[in-house]
Amino acid sequence: MAIKDYHEKQFFDALNDIFIGAKIEGESGYINLMHIKSRYYQDGVFPQLKKDIDEAVQDFPDFREELFDKLYSFFQRYFSESGSIYFRYTPLHQNIYEKVYTDERDVVLFWKTHMLYYVKTDRLFKSLAVEVDGVKFWFDASALELKRANEKREVIFSYREKRADGTLVFEVRYSERGRKTNMEDILKALKREGVDLSDETLDKAFRVFEKQSEVDFFINKDARAFLREQFDLWMYQYLFEGQNVWSEQRLAQLQALKSIAYKVIDFISQFEDELVKIWNKPKFVLNSNYVITLDRIQDLGLVEQLSQHAGMPAQIAEWQELGIVDETFQAADIFETDLTGRHLAPKYEHLPIDTKYFKDLELPILAGFEHLDQALDGWLIKSENYQALNTLLPKFREKVQTIYIDPPYNTENDEFVYKDKFKHSSWLTFLENRLRLSRQLMGDDGVFFTSIDDNEQNKLTTLLMEIFGEENFVNQIIWQKKYSPQNDAKWLSDNHDFITCFANDKFKWRPTLLSRTEEQDARYQNPDNDPRGLWKSSGLDVKTYSAEYDYPITTPSGRVVYPPKGRCWRCSKERFQELVNDNRVWFGPNGDSVPSIKRFLTEVKQGLTPLTIWTYNEVGHNQEATQELKKIGFVFSSPKPVRLIKKVIQIGTKQDSIVLDFFAGSGTTAHALIKLNQEDQGHRKFILVESEDYFSNIILPRLKKIAYSFNWKNSKPQDNNGTKVFFKYYELEQYEDVLRRAHYEDATLFNDPLQDPYHSYVFRPDLKLLESLEADAQANTVHFHPERLYPDPASPTGTSIDIAETLSHLRGKWIRRITADYVEFEDDERMSLTDPDWQTLKPMIWWQ
Repeated sequence: MAIKDYHEKQFFDALNDIFIGAKIEGESGYINLMHIKSRYYQDGVFPQLKKDIDEAVQDFPDFREELFDKLYSFFQRYFSESGSIYFRYTPLHQNIYEKVYTDERDVVLFWKTHMLYYVKTDRLFKSLAVEVDGVKFWFDASALELKRANEKREVIFSYREKRADGTLVFEVRYSERGRKTNMEDILKALKREGVDLSDETLDKAFRVFEKQSEVDFFINKDARAFLREQFDLWMYQYLFEGQNVWSEQRLAQLQALKSIAYKVIDFISQFEDELVKIWNKPKFVLNSNYVITLDRIQDLGLVEQLSQHAGMPAQIAEWQELGIVDETFQAADIFETDLTGRHLAPKYEHLPIDTKYFKDLELPILAGFEHLDQALDGWLIKSENYQALNTLLPKFREKVQTIYIDPPYNTENDEFVYKDKFKHSSWLTFLENRLRLSRQLMGDDGVFFTSIDDNEQNKLTTLLMEIFGEENFVNQIIWQKKYSPQNDAKWLSDNHDFITCFANDKFKWRPTLLSRTEEQDARYQNPDNDPRGLWKSSGLDVKTYSAEYDYPITTPSGRVVYPPKGRCWRCSKERFQELVNDNRVWFGPNGDSVPSIKRFLTEVKQGLTPLTIWTYNEVGHNQEATQELKKIGFVFSSPKPVRLIKKVIQIGTKQDSIVLDFFAGSGTTAHALIKLNQEDQGHRKFILVESEDYFSNIILPRLKKIAYSFNWKNSKPQDNNGTKVFFKYYELEQYEDVLRRAHYEDATLFNDPLQDPYHSYVFRPDLKLLESLEADAQANTVHFHPERLYPDPASPTGTSIDIAETLSHLRGKWIRRITADYVEFEDDERMSLTDPDWQTLKPMIWWQ
């Protein structure tokens, strides 16, 4: 290749890798995204950019290759293979960046990724058809879709077969016990079938498959502003590191360079901004159901209908699987008849009904509550947590009293996924995106707690100070997570973790005092039968010396006593006599002891100020937490003890507060809250968000089990001492769902001569999700068809979308009641569910 063509090809190859890459087919958001990118680049960016570059250098053609060299030199630092735009590479010689960041050492304040949305919370793979260097590949990822949460995230490839059309089929699995893909064995197997394939092509195909889990690892919040700022810094350094006398032609060349660079930036930003819009668009509520114990259902006749419903066998089968009832249980056992008539059998009044088995009776059940959302004990949401927080914000803004989270600790053993060397910066960006949103949900008197270990405690505290302000730091709580020392520890045995506490406004939050224990109250007695009741004594002397308070005291027995040397009494001689006259001084049973002050239990503050060191006796420890779950019938990595989270909630809430946990894990926060409500007759509500499979495998069944009983052993309830429970659970539409369904093929891109292609919204003509709408031109109306977006033939409405909850999120209003025709909010507004207002739904369907 001629030298003069090299830099141009290098630059356009870099753009091509980002926007086109290998030819891929299949059904996933990633594949649709790559198709959109490919068309955007091929039909819009590439031809327009070539034209503009030709015009820019027509007066100085010799500058063309230098222009491409400089463009590549700049943009290669920000173009990642996965398409994300950030500080991908900072060469050592470019010291303007070295001053703030190096590739060798990550930084506290996540410099390289602070301008990004962290999108990926898991490595998601779909089966994929790929064509690389003219060779067709099919990657079967079906085994990955059944992965367990604790499996390794590295993938390995094994060759299966060659199809009749020449397609090479590979199985993809997660690595176990450190196994790697054996390239040599694969190439030998291919040769036996007459396929002569280079390891370079094979490796490229594998990378294309793996790329689907990395694409949009990050989205730049404002790519245009970020890249322009970086280019200006780069241009400044470039101008002043060499000569500083410029000819008129040279200045014109550099101006052309800047102009083309800005156009490239604007082109890239158009697509990146569209991804930001999709990421931040509110999401539809999907697959919603309610869990309600029988004793919360207002109408006994409705319970009768449930017992005879076609869905009851499936409900009983679930109860049996949960271990709540045995194999002999029948629907008729729900009731018993005695002299008072027919009523719920006390043994089964806490049986949890899941309305997914009784969808036609769901509305009659809900009709029993005059204020539906106020009646709920909580909301359990399956979703990536940023999407959930962003969607929940209008409805719950400033309504949350307490946030507790237990995020991934960013260690080798947790589930956090990060890219390349950006371990700390990616983790902090991931948290920063979500923490800023969550603070908007907190009331002025709200408080935030997060569990963390030594590994990231200092960095997380720095981040929280950035978000909440240093003035709102409350304390670092240390809790004892292990009972025994870890004898195989490499250095010291760590037996503690932290709970970092920040207030939304430190001057408006006060911790709830902890209840006094029986042991503490037992310290109060009444040896002299004082009619004022129980008391205990405390010393009369103090160490702060005052000559005025250093005087002799004569006891009733005639003994004269003085304060210890260097100390004095705590009150004046006159005040002491007043206390004696009020029988508040105790001289001992024989009247000859050193005097002390009587403090009556009735006068003591009814509660204890929380301390910052919590021992396992107070709050349990990791082994206790594991055993708690094991008794109920679940296994989960590193759960938190119920006692620990119950204490956090007790400190941070009033009895009617909302508690948010957007790293729900095994659901301990909801468990602890429900238990605390039972103990103190509180009405706290929970909002739990979790994206992993244990939403369905652990959290939901766990809450159903504890509704029936808090006391379990060997997966069997030991009694029926549960509590009344009524909560809603649902999923949210995800970023991947939107990408998979969005339609961009009708875009005219840059073909409108009346618009500036660099600054106009080029995706305005696209359908996005408009296929869900049907317009009636004559009636001037638009009808929304949710079944076109998320069909569900088994649903009475034909769709999995919960329109009522979706509208509640969008309008930022709590639901009073839901009927078949409308949803009514607490402010009396009613909105149709059969023909919902499409203008309200528009931001979810067609964003701009």
